[in-house]
Amino acid sequence: MKRITNSIFFLLITISTTVMAKQLSAVPIKILFGSCLHQDKPQPIWAAMNQEQGDLFVLLGDNVYGDTEDMAELKAIYAKQWSKSGMQTMLANTPTIGMWDDHDFGENDAGTEYPQKEASRQIMLDYFNVPKDSPRRTRVDGIYTSHILNQANKKVQIILPDLRWNRSPLETVGRLNYMLNKAPNNLGPYLPSQDESTTMLGETQWQWLEQQLQQPADVRILATSLQFLPEFSGWESWANFPHERQRFLALLDKYQIDNLVIVSGDTHWSEFSQITRKTGQALWEMTASGLTEEWKNVSPNQHRVGESYAKANYGVIELSDKQLTMSIKDVSGNTVMSHIIELTNPCPQSRLKCHYSTVEKRTRRAHCMHLRI
Repeated sequence: MKRITNSIFFLLITISTTVMAKQLSAVPIKILFGSCLHQDKPQPIWAAMNQEQGDLFVLLGDNVYGDTEDMAELKAIYAKQWSKSGMQTMLANTPTIGMWDDHDFGENDAGTEYPQKEASRQIMLDYFNVPKDSPRRTRVDGIYTSHILNQANKKVQIILPDLRWNRSPLETVGRLNYMLNKAPNNLGPYLPSQDESTTMLGETQWQWLEQQLQQPADVRILATSLQFLPEFSGWESWANFPHERQRFLALLDKYQIDNLVIVSGDTHWSEFSQITRKTGQALWEMTASGLTEEWKNVSPNQHRVGESYAKANYGVIELSDKQLTMSIKDVSGNTVMSHIIELTNPCPQSRLKCHYSTVEKRTRRAHCMHLRI
């Protein structure tokens, strides 16, 4: 009788553990995204964002509008923004990470030539509570980083490249051409660079990025301050450096990367973009911009899916067992646009975990490793 009772007990424990594991995997992961946040403007959007109760909040750049070489002024600007009650609530309840863009880096459209980038770096990282011994504070080539979110039986990797520290000067159409032809149509002054020695990331950061793509993850998010997929180069984007844009796409194919989406900021409007990779897979980008900033003159985008949205907004990614849902929401938290991506899953969900290892001729293949429950 005792043996039967013990068997029933262990059976119940096994069933209970299995049910709990299934329930855990059914709980969505929710990640919030925002950009273009002006410290001097009203910020009613925080009320809706705080109600989301996200698992992570990612600031994509232009987290303040500094535009100065006076570091005392920049520090005061950060202090003003970080003291906002809505942002205080977010920081107190939701883990927050971030990357800069030009206005918080230092100046409009600034790159490697900005003279105060070292001091600006320390100020930004202080406000994001980055540890004093973090390599982001001392790297000679920028504050790029990645973050792992382990939750609901999923490993989510968020990759945040630094598009400012090493960025080469932008190629322009020339002042007269811009004033006569580009400015009247809000088409921007920039051209795609034909010089493949120019860069946004710098070679050391490229090597780091390639290493990141080889780390085990179920889902990856490239959180980039500038748009990646759109090929319009009049304003700042990856399209200013088409050879670097293509280099990243080649890395996705080289390492057979699945379940990667791109999230970007900067533009002051939101939209979805999509291209088809050489493998036939769809690659999606959600642009979430801005939290306060709005821009009605939306640029051309041959890869846009649906309509753009040019009022204050934020982005949300929700991950369930088999789907990724990306959404743009307005200042009241209403969904303006959304899209569902079916996740690929080379291994059974319940007891298997996928990881990647190097095999002959530097190719990659998926292996499945049994996990004990």
